[in-house]
Amino acid sequence: MALYWCTERRCLAVTALLPIVPFPFLGILPSNKVCPQYFLDTNFLFLSGLIMASAIEEWNLHRRIALRVLMLVGVQPARLILGMMLTTSFLSMWLSNTASTAMMLPIANAILKSLFGEKDTSKDMKRENEENQASLHQNKLYTVPTEMQFLASTEDKDLTEEKEVASDALSDLKKEEEYKTNIWKGFLISIPYAASIGGTATLTGTAPNLILLGQLKSYFPECDVVNFGSWFMFAFPLMLIFLLLGWLWISILYGGINLRGWRTKKSNIRVDAEARAREVIKEDYQKLGPTKFAEQAIFFFFCMFAIMLFSRDPKFIPGWASFFAPGFISDAVTGITIVIILFFFPSQKPSFKWWFDLKAPNTETQPLLTWRKAQETVPWNIILLLGGGFAMAKGCEESGLSVWIGGRLHPLEGVPPPVAVILITIVIALFTEFASNTATIIIFLPVLAELAIRLKVNPLYLMIPGTIGCSYAFMLPVSTPPNSIAFSSGHLMVKDMARTGLLMNLMGVLLLSLAMNTWAKSIFQLGTFPAWANIHAENATSLLTAVENVTLSALNKI
Repeated sequence: MALYWCTERRCLAVTALLPIVPFPFLGILPSNKVCPQYFLDTNFLFLSGLIMASAIEEWNLHRRIALRVLMLVGVQPARLILGMMLTTSFLSMWLSNTASTAMMLPIANAILKSLFGEKDTSKDMKRENEENQASLHQNKLYTVPTEMQFLASTEDKDLTEEKEVASDALSDLKKEEEYKTNIWKGFLISIPYAASIGGTATLTGTAPNLILLGQLKSYFPECDVVNFGSWFMFAFPLMLIFLLLGWLWISILYGGINLRGWRTKKSNIRVDAEARAREVIKEDYQKLGPTKFAEQAIFFFFCMFAIMLFSRDPKFIPGWASFFAPGFISDAVTGITIVIILFFFPSQKPSFKWWFDLKAPNTETQPLLTWRKAQETVPWNIILLLGGGFAMAKGCEESGLSVWIGGRLHPLEGVPPPVAVILITIVIALFTEFASNTATIIIFLPVLAELAIRLKVNPLYLMIPGTIGCSYAFMLPVSTPPNSIAFSSGHLMVKDMARTGLLMNLMGVLLLSLAMNTWAKSIFQLGTFPAWANIHAENATSLLTAVENVTLSALNKI
């Protein structure tokens, strides 16, 4: 399964179905334990986020939010890049990273065309200027009669001045062309990076976060410190810091921020271009028309979705779930409760007069979201992919494979935990450049859990950096679908992503290590070896002894 997931030789969802067949036949797990892994409550939490995203896309609320933010931040290139990154990261907290990127790139292209025109027109201008300069050189070679030396010297001066003017114009044109190309690249590369960073801020933002939650419930059933609220308190500040540093790096690298020319006066061309960009954004926003009742309703339920998930059990204060029986209410129940309302709530403002008008027609009103729309837009293959990961993890646990792998990690027992965090994040960030994020975390999480038991540290201290690190894939177009979408625009080269993504990866590793050793310690109680991990360690020891006894008895029989 790991081989198929990493090479993608077969559909990821089809590969995820494999445990249903060999596990029962080989006596690893019975089918009544394998199949439920495909629809754990973690899968339903993810499904609720996908359905909410479908409703937001159905009524163009995401586009209205994006254009509104761009109108607020301004049209200077550095501000626009910041606006793009803030909007994309916010959307990818709730929508999929791929959908956020696919939605923002057309907006970015429209703004870029208003700023600079079509990408290829500048080449024609450059070619035309070069032809003019060539004709100027040719004119200078004309022969001059000897009796006209005085006039000739005057004409030479004029030609020299014309040549200097043309040379300056060509130099300015080259600088403008280089500036245009760099800004274009900066815009396009910032969007997939912001999507990858933003997806780490919420549990539903990207699949690896939910895989961590599911595997925690499988390996450590007593662990209850990771939920939507606690994850958000940890990951949201990390996302904001990384986003700000990433914006500074991209803006400086691609000319959005000029460190040498803070006081340089803008050219008239750039002033006119920015005015055109402002008009394009305003025009696109006006095309959406006035805010519809359906958009207001979706925004209300979206806010309720986020607030109720956050406040269910925020850990630092009792949440609203404390009013119900302990252990009965989960994040999945909260999410599904909100999204079910979307299938009943009307998309048009209801009229109270209808109830008192006996002659009023009994017309059916369209709900905010229909099941047909949800069926078309929800990526069901991701649900199966999550289930396949949980099933494989369960098989590794029940068979003793994860314990056996942990027993082979003796050389790492002497590594200090903070160093282990950095090494794990680097290894996973490099691995995920060539494999899908979901496959990477499914493969590594069981190993990290057993390594933490060996090091006698809180398993979350290693599993959380591994989970977030697999989202920090910035260097290659094939690393993530958002990278591929941006690269397919034709304006980026592999070396652009490599040189930009290298420092992004480095910043991500260092910031994640900082977060794990500072505010994450108080949120997840990382300073102690928890009781729920100790119970697992005792079970793992007894399981390993049983496996060794079975192996020895089999060898004795041979």
